[in-house]
Amino acid sequence: MWLKHAHMLFALLSIVGFSLRGVLKLFLNKSLDHKLWKILPHVNDTLLLSAAIGLLVVYQWNPFEIPWLLAKLVALVLYIGLGMMALKFGKTLTQQRVCFFAAIIVFGYIVMTALTKQAMWFVG
Repeated sequence: MWLKHAHMLFALLSIVGFSLRGVLKLFLNKSLDHKLWKILPHVNDTLLLSAAIGLLVVYQWNPFEIPWLLAKLVALVLYIGLGMMALKFGKTLTQQRVCFFAAIIVFGYIVMTALTKQAMWFVG
């Protein structure tokens, strides 16, 4: 149970950190060049991934056999890509902001998929 709670804590810290960085950069025009802004997200995401792998091992889950886990993985890749476009590679401020909000929506999908254990919770 502690592993699940650790995973949820790291996921919460991940979205809070991403949201804070996005607001600072995209809406308040603040620099994210400080070392902590570059290091902390990687540390947290490593802990988040480690907890996720730990849960897969403990519960002996194969994400390719469990639709909701596979949906979370696909959404995670999309979330990472959108986050990178929002904070690093977006060509215009509008594109960065759209990707920022889209990433937050995808994160919400990941959370709802985890809570409901349904790959398409918004459909039925």
